Amino acid sequence: MRIPRPHLPRRTVRIRLTLLYGGLFLLSGTGLLATTYVLLQHANVGIIQNTEEITIVRQDGSITTFRPDDGQSPNTRPDLNPPPNTTLTPQQVQAAQDLLAEIANAKKGAFLTRSAAALAAMSAVSLGLGWLVAGRILRPVRTITTSTRRISATNLHRRLALQGPNDELKELGDTIDDLLTRLEASFQSQRRFVANASHELRTPLARQRTVVQVALADPDATIDTLRTAHERVLNATYQQERLINALLTLARGERGLDHRRPVALSEVATEVLLTRETEAGRRGLSLTTRLDDARTLGDPHLIERLVVNLVDNALRYNVAAGRLEVATTTRAGAAVLTVTNTGPVVPADQVSRLFQPFQRLDADRTRHDGGLGLGLSIVQAIATAHGATISAHPRPEGGMEIIVAFPAAYPDAWK
Repeated sequence: MRIPRPHLPRRTVRIRLTLLYGGLFLLSGTGLLATTYVLLQHANVGIIQNTEEITIVRQDGSITTFRPDDGQSPNTRPDLNPPPNTTLTPQQVQAAQDLLAEIANAKKGAFLTRSAAALAAMSAVSLGLGWLVAGRILRPVRTITTSTRRISATNLHRRLALQGPNDELKELGDTIDDLLTRLEASFQSQRRFVANASHELRTPLARQRTVVQVALADPDATIDTLRTAHERVLNATYQQERLINALLTLARGERGLDHRRPVALSEVATEVLLTRETEAGRRGLSLTTRLDDARTLGDPHLIERLVVNLVDNALRYNVAAGRLEVATTTRAGAAVLTVTNTGPVVPADQVSRLFQPFQRLDADRTRHDGGLGLGLSIVQAIATAHGATISAHPRPEGGMEIIVAFPAAYPDAWK
């Protein structure tokens, strides 16, 4: 039969603080007692070694002073109760000194015993006071623990809201409140993303099912009608593939980077613009570039996707005979990419919303131009993964200017 081992009490912070307070009190009390004892011993020795004269104070209050007389016989029995103002022999002086030393030692022993008892009693009192003080100090921590346990994914709107002085514990509570705020925003964004992604994926699936059902239900179906039905299914499948790829790119950007390599923004922008010249000409847009040297560290494929999304966004949401400007440069320790386009007027209060997944300025605008509503959100995720900052400014005459500032790469990274 296995005998269960006794469980020791949990070493809480309160117990450790109590022991710390008691230990510090005991240590300081012991040091004070030792110092007092040393001072008292030196004071008594100074009195005993004074052999020039001896003063005896009797119980009746009379005082007698004696001086040693070396002429007395050493065999004379010392009289420790001589008459006033008499002369002592050396034996009497030695006997008086021994008696004083014995009295002093007895007093020191009594002093040590009583002081040790008082120190033990005060140590016990200090432990009790330390327990109370530690409990009062840790009360906000218990409040934080209890409140945090009650918060879950369903009630992230709750906050600790600690009251009291602006000390480290209140700072901890405020930090947890800030964390809960960010978590709540992240959960809400995730819920919106899942709902929107489900809707976007459900639409082409429903279209495919409808096309197939209609084709199968047609008794007079021909090769041409079936071919048309298959082409429509393939188009829906292509839309699904684009959406899934965009979601994977978004997830990859939000996950962060494992490795960073040197990337020249000017070269990436040049390659992207070469593949978009035909599209710009078809839309009647004038393309202006100013590609100065700008280098950073990151994932070349993700940065290329960022440039592609910005350029495609500027091409898609433009006006006839509009303009598209792309520039790269290095300034203030940052590799800067700027994409500017003409287009419809964008309200200033709607700019930040466009960088959220599946958020569109106009519901029909993206549908007609083949957009997924993920372009700018992917740009935001990739920029965040690279430690870059994005600033978007609507132009008064229409269109937007989007500036992405990457941390500039050190020259050693290119060796």
